[in-house]
Amino acid sequence: MTIDPRSHEAESAYFSEDDSAEVVIARIASDTDPRLREIMDAAIRHLHAFVKEVEPTQGEWGRAITFLTETGQISNDWRQEYILLSDILGVSMLVDAINNRKPSGATETTVLGPFHVADAPRYDSGANICLDGKGEPLLVTGRVTDTEGQPIAGALLDVWQANEDGFYDVQQKGVQPEMNLRGIFTTDADGRYWFKSVRPKYYPIPDDGPVGKLLGQMGRHPYRPAHIHFIVGAAGFEPITTHIFTPDCPYLNSDAVFGVKQDLIADFHAVDDPARASQLGFSNPFEAVTCDFVLVTPQQKLDA
Repeated sequence: MTIDPRSHEAESAYFSEDDSAEVVIARIASDTDPRLREIMDAAIRHLHAFVKEVEPTQGEWGRAITFLTETGQISNDWRQEYILLSDILGVSMLVDAINNRKPSGATETTVLGPFHVADAPRYDSGANICLDGKGEPLLVTGRVTDTEGQPIAGALLDVWQANEDGFYDVQQKGVQPEMNLRGIFTTDADGRYWFKSVRPKYYPIPDDGPVGKLLGQMGRHPYRPAHIHFIVGAAGFEPITTHIFTPDCPYLNSDAVFGVKQDLIADFHAVDDPARASQLGFSNPFEAVTCDFVLVTPQQKLDA
């Protein structure tokens, strides 16, 4: 859009420290998309307020620009450093919370994370998603219901997790089998699902870039507590993105991306049952966890 310098849109007060934000905001054209205008108005006001509070030196502001430049430069098709930055500052979880207000009893949501892969293989209930046989055997069972406790048949559960060493398959191409520890399952008529896997391990977020360096400078560690990812959805219900966490992980109270919620800490426990272990093809004893999910309708989410 070309603006005539004599037009109303081009008119504003001269820039000063006192009214810096107002001067910049006044340059936004009157026919700008209303939502964009609202967003940029707030962004400019808060950014200018931040700078006035901190009063950075020219050198400090230059280092901030260098940090943002390096954050973009290290990003690629499978590593998004800006998402990592959003994660470690708690912004990803705040956006998730704002967009997932739900009635009491509904399953809590958390961040997607950077390692989800589309089109994971579909399995029948009872399949083992651990393709290399490495790790402590884990039996995962559960139900998907509505807020009234009624089963949701045909719900899809997209599952993925790190291996016993704390790596996802996409991080170890040529080491782990492709699509290791990933799968999509469908609930039965009673809303039930079950599959075999291995106990997840805690792991560090990628910390060899500018975001990892910033974490270290703030005296923070890069670890995420051990968890299994789920995306759960069904026709007529709002899909959820969530995790379940192991209860004994040392990083539960200091997750690098603030993704832990009390309700998502699951009961992983040992099962000493030689007959059941043999039936499952597991060594005995083995680990088991039950994780149920409660979905809401779009109207219930709207009303929350």
